[in-house]
Amino acid sequence: MRGLIGLGGLQCYFYAVTVLPLAEATVIHFTNPLFVAMAAPFFLGERVGPRELGGVALGMIGVLFVTQPSFLFGGEGVSLSPFGVLVGFFGALFGAAASIVVRKLRTEHPLVVVFHFPLLVVPLTLPFVVPVWIWPTPREWLLLLGVGLVTQLGQLKMTEGLRTEPAARASAISYVQIVFSFALGFVLFGEAPTPMTWIGAALITGGTLIVASAQPAVSEV
Repeated sequence: MRGLIGLGGLQCYFYAVTVLPLAEATVIHFTNPLFVAMAAPFFLGERVGPRELGGVALGMIGVLFVTQPSFLFGGEGVSLSPFGVLVGFFGALFGAAASIVVRKLRTEHPLVVVFHFPLLVVPLTLPFVVPVWIWPTPREWLLLLGVGLVTQLGQLKMTEGLRTEPAARASAISYVQIVFSFALGFVLFGEAPTPMTWIGAALITGGTLIVASAQPAVSEV
């Protein structure tokens, strides 16, 4: 179930990125923790307190400031694909469901959970990959290898986090990757953050700290 849900989430997100502006696709993707917070009481018996909800909401506002989607901040002639938006939200829902399932699997070792994800996804996607396959260059192979390694490490740590922390708290921490992204963009590519980015980063950091410092109100089922 984790593999199928994760595959659905990845396909939806990648499709949304191809048909929507990156800012809009990112904002839709980061509604994921909101869905987790809403679902956790029903599927995990984990009560979500007001501090967690406030931190999640603050982080979401921060994401809006950093990405500045055109549907809120204005844009010249930007028209969003309704189907792309719908697929993007389905991707966020799938992502939230994956977090719930991983939390349910917390009795399994994180390496087992992470291993079974590509074990299912690779065979299922291979028939669709082969007809459009393009061989990467040596440099691209190295980049893809690097992406694969850090992604697997990220998956492992995310799984460990969902093993030890309530789902809403663990998923809300994902907002901080927005801050890491613009920091790396500044260091590696010289992309200077705007004042709106600094405000968004501060909101995301504040929301993450609120969630992390909240005392979890957990009722296991």
